[in-house]
Amino acid sequence: MLIFILYRDTPVIKASNTELSCFLLFSLFLLTFVSLVHSETFCRLQNHFEPAFMAQGDFLLGGIFPLHYNQEMPDLNSTYRPFDPRAFRWALTMILTVDEINQNKELLPNHTLGYKIFDSCAYPLTGQRAALAVLNGVTEEGHGVCSGASPLLISYFSSCACFTDRQKYPTFFRVIPNDDYQVKALAQLLVHFNWTWVGLIRGDHEYGRFAVQGLLRELQEIIQVGDKYFQSFKNSIDAKVVVVFSAEGEMTPFLRDYMEQNITGIQWVASEAWVTASVFSGSVYYPYLGGTIGFGIKTGYIPGLGDFIQRVTPYVYPSNPLMQELWEALYGCAPVSPSDSDLPLCSGDETLLEKHAAYMNTSSPRVAYNVYKAVYAVAHSLHNLFLCQPGAGEKLHNTVESTYTNCLFIIVSLDSIECRECPEDFWSNSDRTACIPKEVEFLAYDTVGIVLTVISVVGACLTIAVLVIFFYHRNTPIIRMNNSELSFFILLSLTLCFLCCLVFIGEPTAWSCMLRHTVFSITFSLCISCILGKTLVVLAAFTATRPGNNLMKWLGPKQQRAIIFISTLVQVVICVAWLIDAPPHPFRNMEYERSKIILECSNGSSLAFWCVLGYIGLQAGLCFLLAFLARNLPGNFNEAKVITFSILIFCAVWLAFIPAYISSPGNYADAVESFAILASSFGLLLCLFVPKCYIILLKPEKNTKQHLIGKDKK
Repeated sequence: MLIFILYRDTPVIKASNTELSCFLLFSLFLLTFVSLVHSETFCRLQNHFEPAFMAQGDFLLGGIFPLHYNQEMPDLNSTYRPFDPRAFRWALTMILTVDEINQNKELLPNHTLGYKIFDSCAYPLTGQRAALAVLNGVTEEGHGVCSGASPLLISYFSSCACFTDRQKYPTFFRVIPNDDYQVKALAQLLVHFNWTWVGLIRGDHEYGRFAVQGLLRELQEIIQVGDKYFQSFKNSIDAKVVVVFSAEGEMTPFLRDYMEQNITGIQWVASEAWVTASVFSGSVYYPYLGGTIGFGIKTGYIPGLGDFIQRVTPYVYPSNPLMQELWEALYGCAPVSPSDSDLPLCSGDETLLEKHAAYMNTSSPRVAYNVYKAVYAVAHSLHNLFLCQPGAGEKLHNTVESTYTNCLFIIVSLDSIECRECPEDFWSNSDRTACIPKEVEFLAYDTVGIVLTVISVVGACLTIAVLVIFFYHRNTPIIRMNNSELSFFILLSLTLCFLCCLVFIGEPTAWSCMLRHTVFSITFSLCISCILGKTLVVLAAFTATRPGNNLMKWLGPKQQRAIIFISTLVQVVICVAWLIDAPPHPFRNMEYERSKIILECSNGSSLAFWCVLGYIGLQAGLCFLLAFLARNLPGNFNEAKVITFSILIFCAVWLAFIPAYISSPGNYADAVESFAILASSFGLLLCLFVPKCYIILLKPEKNTKQHLIGKDKK
């Protein structure tokens, strides 16, 4: 205004009507002054009446609610004062929730919650004063400078996307989705109904600015957006759809002027801040706001809220000025003789005004349910903090994030509780008073280890016994016809396969980890190579009788040894490359179970590990294919059939091993691999050699060449 007076003779000021401009500026000044005085009058919260808006406890929670409106509210019935019963219900919800938690013996035992509730008046300046009072003092006249560390703030109604920046607001959390989700839904709604010319109105604050930016970003290149006020709707713009991002308190004076313009036929799309506001549900608004759509806040259930609200009356708490304001807003009368009100005295039989019926509707609360969740989020976080459990607050809809990554122990000295992280190899005791060493687990010589050891030793002894039997009867037809040299190689490799299982038992060391997979893979590769060589010999022997077939001369003893050597050498090369590049090594797994350290062998290179298994699978598959082709060859003792069945069992065991190994951690993975080694080894031993031992020991009369080739006389 001073600038306009000083430069009143300039053309730009003269052209804009100097007197009228100065008058408008002076009016704005008076309006601002009256607004502040109004705020001081209605927003100074007293803390000495009941139900108490301040209660002591071991931990004090601050609550800020818009109990009054700084903006002028519609006076449709000449009975309305700038008091918001819905926000008052939110405050009562906080009180009820705190009382409920204090009576819960399982949540925060031996500790109580208190609260300090202040009025923001839906006005930023008053809200800031209330926030400072929460941080520093008992009343709003507290210190103006924060005296402690930055507190944890949990919002029940602030959906502004501006608070998603964790660097700027590291201690801000909320129990309501941010507006990024809302604007995406609203954009899809506009596109769904093919509304391509849309008016856009927002409040002059961060909530409105960020919401509009998000909506424009979502609608970019999809629809045209006109940011015009209702004064232009009637004359120059034909937009029939208007999206409004505003708070309830800001919408009321706007709608009052809008209704005076008598503009109808507008499809309103409301933000969550006012789409469910009860003040706009009255019949007087219906011709203008009827059909308004938007996305509301999720509803919930608060046990006992309805009964609690019904007990809060000015007759029970006559000294509470907020109770009188509540009654004046709900019923249009004064519960006691007022000194500053023209309202009639209440008779006690008043009925609830229609426009405030939502105050008593506690069956599906929205914002009140967010308040309920926010208080419980703090309670669960404090409770888990005392128990030193990670994930404080995550049990309540993932509301509050925790920064604790290990078990902690508490040292008690928003007067403090200190949680110290135990060292990596330690865990807290059951009382959370000291750090104790974590239990170390590995596949030891306990029940599982002893069982595997016994089975391994028994398998090796049985294999050696079969080797002895075969060596003693090496000149008999059944052994000579089935290639005794390859049979001895298979038995020796099977003995090593049984014994290599022992390397998986015991505390992992650098050497044992390297030996586990390399010894196992080389011995199994040697075994399958021998079986592959035997399969080729069987196939060549029975096809050599055909005229002109000289295949057998290419599969003599030297060629058989060369096949075995080359096949095994490939696996040896893979293992050597594995040990040079990324050898297996002991690993302390602390992720699977936080209270234990699982000692296991890390594969070093997962690629090398699966290459080793893949090569064995390739050998087994080739062996199975050749044996399957030779299954119908003549003879009473067709070796190909036995090989086919043994390889089939081998493949089945290792195919079942893969998912079991992947899903088993630590010592269980070692046990699974040991079981697979033993099962496949026993499968090969039983299928390949038990039938021969049966004939050698129990049916010696069948141990003849004629019987084996199927030419004996019946």
